[in-house]
Order: sequence, then C-alpha cells, then structure tokens
Amino acid sequence: MQARSFSSVARDDSTARVERVLRLNAEIREQRDAIAALRAEWAKLDAPLRLQGLAERHLKLQPLVATQYDQLKNLPERPPAFARPGAPDPIGAMINTIEAAADAPPTTGSIPAPGDQR
Repeated sequence: MQARSFSSVARDDSTARVERVLRLNAEIREQRDAIAALRAEWAKLDAPLRLQGLAERHLKLQPLVATQYDQLKNLPERPPAFARPGAPDPIGAMINTIEAAADAPPTTGSIPAPGDQR
C-alpha cells in the first residue's frame, strides 16, 4: 500500500512539474513574440527615410554650405576666468560640502542632532 501511495505522489508531482514546464514554455513563447513585434515596430520607426521625412517636416534645417566654415584665427577670444588663479575652486568646494554632508551619520527625529537645542 505504501508503494502504491508513493508512486501516486511521484506521478502527481511529475505531472505538476510537466504542467509548470509547459506553462513556462508558453510564457517564453509569448515573450519572444512580443519582443519580435517590438523589434519590428522599432525598425519601422527607425527607418532612415521616415526620419528624413519627419526632419524635413518638423525641423527647419538648411543644407550646409562650404562657405560656412571659418578659420581658427577668426574665433572670438576665450571668455575671462571668473575664479582667480590659486583661489579654491567654487564648484569643487560645493561638491566637498555635499560629500561631507552625505558622509555624516544620519539623524533621526528621536535623537536630537548635535548642536540642536530643543
């Protein structure tokens, strides 16, 4: 009787596992179909002729003319530096302040912060 009971449990267990595998395979097939549909849609949206048409319709671009290039000597001068040489970097100082605040141990509302007078 125990052998019969064990075999029925094993059969039920294997049947449940086979059904689970079949469900997973069906789900994988659905996901692959969805991926294929998305790839096809992306290929359609990314088509060069479609993008060129959209650019012509919505962007007011003009063709590049060879005379639009200039020489380096005609570039304007470099803008002045706002920080004096040798002075601390203001952006670096802000980053250091932020990093120091992030490294500080967190304070909860149940314990007053150091220096907090309540």
